[in-house]
Amino acid sequence: MIFDKSVVCPVLIGREDDLQALDRLMAQAREGRGRIALISGEAGIGKSRLVREAKGRAAQGTMILEGACFQTESTLPYAPLLDLFRKLFGAHPPPSAEIARLLEPSAPHLLKLFPELTRYLPDASPVATSSPDPEQEKRRIFQAILQTLTELAQRGPLIVILEDLHWSDSTSLEFLLLLARRISSQPVLLLLTYRNEDTTPELTHFLAELDRERLGTEFALKPMSSPDVGDMLQAILDTPQAPLSQDFLDTMFALTEGNPFFIEEILKALIAEGDISFAEANGLWDRKEINPLHIPRTIQDAVQRRTQQLDEGTLQALRLASVMGRRFDFRLLQELLHVHEAGLMAMLKQLIAAQLLVEETADQFAFRHTLTRQAIYNTLLLRERQGLHRSVAEAIERAYAGSLDAHAADLSFHYYTGAAWEEALEYSRIAGDQALSFYAQREAIVYYSRAIVSARQPGIAREPELLIARGRAYEILGDFKSAYEDFEHALKLARQDEGVQTEWQTLTSFGSLLAGHDLQRAGEFFREAEELARKLNEPKLRAESLNHIGNWYFMTGQTLQGLECHRQALAFFEAERDEAGIAVTRALLGMATMHHGDQIGSCEEYGYAIHLFRKLDDKPELISALVGASHTLNDETDFVPSQTREQSLEMGVEAVELARQIGWSSGETFAEWGLANGLANWGRFQEALTHAQAALQIGMELELRQRIAGAYFALGHIYLLMLQADLAIENLEQGAKLAKEFGSAWLIGNITTDLAHAYLLKEEPGRARSLLDPVVPGESGHHTRSERRMLWAKGNLLLAEKKPAEALQIAEHLLHSKGSSQTTQPIPALSKLKGEALMALNQWDKAEQELERARQGAEQRQALPLLWQIHRLLGWLYKKQKNTEKGEREFASARQVLQALAANVQDEGLRAGFLHAALETLPRERTLSRRKSEAEQFGGLTSREREVAGFLSKGKSNREIAEALVLSERTIENHISNILIKLGFTSRAQIAVWAVEKGLGDRKNERT
Repeated sequence: MIFDKSVVCPVLIGREDDLQALDRLMAQAREGRGRIALISGEAGIGKSRLVREAKGRAAQGTMILEGACFQTESTLPYAPLLDLFRKLFGAHPPPSAEIARLLEPSAPHLLKLFPELTRYLPDASPVATSSPDPEQEKRRIFQAILQTLTELAQRGPLIVILEDLHWSDSTSLEFLLLLARRISSQPVLLLLTYRNEDTTPELTHFLAELDRERLGTEFALKPMSSPDVGDMLQAILDTPQAPLSQDFLDTMFALTEGNPFFIEEILKALIAEGDISFAEANGLWDRKEINPLHIPRTIQDAVQRRTQQLDEGTLQALRLASVMGRRFDFRLLQELLHVHEAGLMAMLKQLIAAQLLVEETADQFAFRHTLTRQAIYNTLLLRERQGLHRSVAEAIERAYAGSLDAHAADLSFHYYTGAAWEEALEYSRIAGDQALSFYAQREAIVYYSRAIVSARQPGIAREPELLIARGRAYEILGDFKSAYEDFEHALKLARQDEGVQTEWQTLTSFGSLLAGHDLQRAGEFFREAEELARKLNEPKLRAESLNHIGNWYFMTGQTLQGLECHRQALAFFEAERDEAGIAVTRALLGMATMHHGDQIGSCEEYGYAIHLFRKLDDKPELISALVGASHTLNDETDFVPSQTREQSLEMGVEAVELARQIGWSSGETFAEWGLANGLANWGRFQEALTHAQAALQIGMELELRQRIAGAYFALGHIYLLMLQADLAIENLEQGAKLAKEFGSAWLIGNITTDLAHAYLLKEEPGRARSLLDPVVPGESGHHTRSERRMLWAKGNLLLAEKKPAEALQIAEHLLHSKGSSQTTQPIPALSKLKGEALMALNQWDKAEQELERARQGAEQRQALPLLWQIHRLLGWLYKKQKNTEKGEREFASARQVLQALAANVQDEGLRAGFLHAALETLPRERTLSRRKSEAEQFGGLTSREREVAGFLSKGKSNREIAEALVLSERTIENHISNILIKLGFTSRAQIAVWAVEKGLGDRKNERT
């Protein structure tokens, strides 16, 4: 019996179902429905083999791009993507017109990653930026890579393979998440492998996002069964007529535990030693006795057996290669060994023949498996390893003397591992700065940590700036404890070394960190930083400090003082024409103005800031400004900007997406919170709950009390609007407790408002009064946003206590305090309160007038949870006046809105509970006349509204409809707004489809 001693299993064993599932994913991808496959399992379980089989089954014309992650490059931004593209370049060496055409549009942004692109495009040059922003640069690079892959996909089906994702840098994972979200309509299969026992927090987050958005299909590979191991051995030995002895099979299964890589390695060791044979007597493959065999129990033993026949020079080359990493450069290894090219080639050929290495390109070689490389590396003593790492680093410096910054990551690793502290400090600092330039916070933390450890060695200066930089990176990632420790240590060092400017940076960073946890201490740090800026006579530092203090004032309820601080800061930045400073200050003014009680002024400030942030491409600040601007529509007790619900929703969605893109978890929970509140006030309860729960989950993970309290507030607010008193109280009480611990006056006030309303809903006015007794109208007539909402709640409490005259006083006070400068814009919640009070006082005409204003305002704001209640009150008002027809019409409108609200609640219990509680406040529905029944058939639309819907189904514009019906465009806009509300739709397109289904586009039905 003769067999090839180097061959691996020629067929796939035990993975047929997985392979068929991959076939289906590839077919779907070819049809333009992009797919993501995740193959996970322990080292050696067969992930790469399954990938190789899938590649072999790809349809003709499919382009395959492959890259891999390596342990030594786990902190190098874009490492697997660099590998992928360089393999593409290797397959199409310059000059390649195909590669040149492909990369030409994105080359200016990719040159920073791939300087070798100039070999394809000699005239290309990188984009010049006057003030490069690291996050902006990362976004551009992401877009450039995405554009390139999309272009490849347009030429035919594309499979993108990235292996060993557990060693990926977080920046690459961030890009892959973006890619996963963008390929749904592209002929692309994204095939990813990772070890499930070695997942990092970054990879865990990436996988959770894919799972949450249902973007990927998981293939979790398990060890092979004993029969499968037998089939594998039989296939490798390629003797189907010669079975294996049971003892041999049992021993192999016990030693390998069904791991395919272990099986191959151990079998090769047995073959190399001649310890496996075919017995002609019984026709079985068998082994020698176990004791003389010394069967290897680990890959370490298997590798050692395969290196025994190597000469010392070749062994030294192998050891050096293991120090260099899973992959290594031929020229660099030659430099280290001081041998001729022919001599090194001979060594590498021996190592390839021994199945230890593989050749990737003419210049690059790699270990056949990472376990192989680790087994070699583990044979070195610690002192020996350190010396070799230093040698590798010195060789890199010699070989790349003209471009050392480009190799800072490798030099940081080797000098740090080699305990060369001064060099490790220098290159780790450079590598950390480079990681920040790509907005790769986790990688920056690794490099700065190396630099900090190096700086603490005897005879090397302390570096508080490194602690500040690492602390800020921890803060962005939501690691409060680590950030706190770094800032605390940096402050101690700065004060010891009299580093005044460093001290100011640390105080400011400390205050910003604590602003989400302990407002009192945050204020102390901000004031201390401002005093220090005065001593330094640094106007810009003082202006920045004033902004921090102003924001602190707002959060503690002192909005006037906050506005004054921001205005002083703005005066400085405007005088200096500092656009970044102006943008930040205008955004802070937007927030302070909003909570001082001026939503329209706030929107104007935010609008200016958003414009500048987009110009500066400052994503974190843009996120906060978008959330703030969208939130200006959510005040029931004030005038609001004229922007539409759709515009506000777009800003909220953009904020969430941007926060995810840049990996800013705290910003993401803030954006989720803002989006939840807006959706709730518009009646999109299910979506609101989803976003509020996401905000709570992230806030819990980050342990940010401010964000957790805000999420509980959002959940309580949603349940309140859904009339679920117990759920609302449960969440609001938890939020109130945290807000009081945290010390946020504006959050306490807003939660108090909703909690009082929840107690009233539960018919417990006594508990509501205990919250609202301290709330009284101020002498100045001005109230902050939270104060106005609490007074509104007190007015509703007075109604519940049968004190309508006092409730009317509060309603009129709040309406009067806003003046008449904004004239025609109704404030629906306050008009509803006033109308209800007038009803209780039997002032029917005035009540009807005020409730009609409330209805108009609710329709303009598309506030469906408020609108149905206004219809209900109007129904009861007409019923008491014996105007049965008008009353029934209002009750029918209320029911129509309620059905639209309930339709988007997926939970059957919540939906039923909401409808039951709401319908209990309405009279029993009467049997409809034929005429009214016909009206109900069309969603309660009036004849005129049905006409408008019919024109929309024909694609007519507002102007064309107005001309046909001899009405103004403004009237048509109002009709369309009413149609959207009554039908529970969000777009003209939905109306058009509905109208076609109802036959309203037919001439005979246009005036039905």
